[in-house]
Amino acid sequence: MIRTCLVCTALVVGLAACDASEPLPETTAAPRRATPAMSPRAAEVARRAAEVEPQVVAWRRHLHEHPELSNREFATAELVAGELDALGLEVRRGVAHTGVVALLRGAGGGPTVALRADMDALPVVEDTGLPFASTRRTSYLGREVGVMHACGHDAHVAILLGVARVLSGMRDDLTGDVLFVFQPAEEGAPPGEEGGADLMLAEGAFDAGPEAVFGLHVVPDVAAGEIGYRAGGAMASSDRLEISVRGRQTHAAYPWRGIDPIAAASRVVLALHAIPARRVDVRVPAVVSVGAIHGGVRHNIIPDEVELLGTIRSLDPDLRPILHQRVREVAGAAAALDGAEADVRIELGYPVTFNDPELTRRMLPTLQRVAGASNVLELPPRTGAEDFAYFAERVPGLYFWLGIREPALDLADAVPNHSPRFTIDESALGLGVRALASLALDYQAGGGPGAGGPL
Repeated sequence: MIRTCLVCTALVVGLAACDASEPLPETTAAPRRATPAMSPRAAEVARRAAEVEPQVVAWRRHLHEHPELSNREFATAELVAGELDALGLEVRRGVAHTGVVALLRGAGGGPTVALRADMDALPVVEDTGLPFASTRRTSYLGREVGVMHACGHDAHVAILLGVARVLSGMRDDLTGDVLFVFQPAEEGAPPGEEGGADLMLAEGAFDAGPEAVFGLHVVPDVAAGEIGYRAGGAMASSDRLEISVRGRQTHAAYPWRGIDPIAAASRVVLALHAIPARRVDVRVPAVVSVGAIHGGVRHNIIPDEVELLGTIRSLDPDLRPILHQRVREVAGAAAALDGAEADVRIELGYPVTFNDPELTRRMLPTLQRVAGASNVLELPPRTGAEDFAYFAERVPGLYFWLGIREPALDLADAVPNHSPRFTIDESALGLGVRALASLALDYQAGGGPGAGGPL
């Protein structure tokens, strides 16, 4: 069901106002009205979040229609910086190329809390049929590609802008400062470039000294109105694997006169895939996958060399180096069975996204209050990766999942992130605003409900 927007909300300078004919979704998330159980500050967060929600939807739709690839988020960064300037925040542009960092000064000398959103889109041709679908095309790795917010970062930016507006109107309730981090290149910097969370940190994104960092990601396997969380390892480390299997070229009719790297590579692939089940503790999720094999030019020539490309993932930081060692051992031994050699190269990628267990325990009541206890779900860890991990390595972090699947839609029919048909139920945006704003306020009030400082 859809309804018609009755009030157009102004965007930043240079953006058109919300089209009054544009459909907005029915609200299906948890009720926003204050209840008698709410404290005055909690009720104020709910009121302000409801007030800004139409603007959050408008921001999200504009960003969705105008996506930008990693390290190229120029217009997105200007929109963000302009909005934060207008709120009176201390804004720093150009962090890690296009990142924006802004500090909201609170009323007291309490702890600083960081809130993060990622800004980049993907080289995907959109196929949603939305009236605000992206038609943008650009060059990527020498090819013309479509550009789409197929992972939901448009929603992340819009939500965090909404949080900035809510909290900037509640400065007297902030006992400390709030650091807003709008990050480029979460999907990975282009080859030959640096970017992302680690570069932001290297360029001083956390110079304000936050004690904790919070972030979220929209996901379709959780319904709108629900929140998922996981203490400890929530998302996997992700390391790039390259293996050169070297043999000796010969005529394919006389394989015994050479060393067949194709046969050796086949053994290597099967042996690698068995590592998580047989060579490391199976109680800790791990993945070793080969995603590409390149070698040979003709049907009747056994080549000198075969290249394997893959990924190594773990949910435990301590298991990560053990996996690397097992990969080297197994690849070498498997190749040697055919007389070949394996040159293994591992490029470190994102660390494990680790939710500090104590911080998670302390802030869980906040999420339960905002969404309703029955709507906050403890979920299994994910073997996808996130460079929020770098922020959570620097200070204790909590990264949670915001449901964006229409509640009536069967889970089997939900379109995954990174799909050209990926869409979100926009009724979830308001819950994201309330959750992040409440986490910041509750943390500053004493570390969260249960630690002496509920709203």
